[in-house]
Amino acid sequence: MELYIIALVLFIVGFLYASVGHGGASGYIAVFSLFSVPVAHYKSLILMLNMLVAGTGFLQFRRAGHFRWATCWPFLITSIPCAFLGARYALDGKVYFILLGLALILPTIRLLGIRPTEQPESKPVNTPLALFFGALIGLLSGMLHIGGGIFLSPLLILFGWANVKEAAATSTIFITLNSFSGLLGNSGSLHLDSSFALWFCAAAAGGFIGAYFGSARFAMPTVRSLLSLVLLIACCKLLFFM
Repeated sequence: MELYIIALVLFIVGFLYASVGHGGASGYIAVFSLFSVPVAHYKSLILMLNMLVAGTGFLQFRRAGHFRWATCWPFLITSIPCAFLGARYALDGKVYFILLGLALILPTIRLLGIRPTEQPESKPVNTPLALFFGALIGLLSGMLHIGGGIFLSPLLILFGWANVKEAAATSTIFITLNSFSGLLGNSGSLHLDSSFALWFCAAAAGGFIGAYFGSARFAMPTVRSLLSLVLLIACCKLLFFM
């Protein structure tokens, strides 16, 4: 029964994250953490889901006219190699869980609707700053086995380099390519069993549907609040009880 409960929650997480241009890695990790699934069993699964869900989201947001290559390329140049290097860096177990718990705070804030103030008009990206942040986010993404969209989206809005839709579109391609780079750099083995297939299909289905509605900013305030609560519990579990 627990396998199916996890699958249902993964479906909801995939839907919600894809609707705002994210792959859902931090949400998937939160779910697995709450159900005490070993890290080795989900590292590769999360990166594969990120590629699939965020890749689908990119096609949807690009089709809706929200993608701008000028906003994206400086981040990708440095983030992709750094994500590969970060995935090969072996963190101590405690340090990994602490960093992960802190990283989960960002999507929790985003889901609660607390976010940087969106500028009326997007400004050109500062290339040196974007290169620096791309490297930093890429390294963290690789180390934490996530795509980095939870760091990039607020950053783009904070600096006025993109509006919400443009930030979502940029994040989707950023997550897709960084997840692929992290997967290549991941030296761990891939665990394939019936639970892997069930969870993959559930999260992927949620991501496909969420990406379809994402360009229209499909809102589910109540479910977002519940998911925020799940993420907050997961943060506390990772920071204080691991």
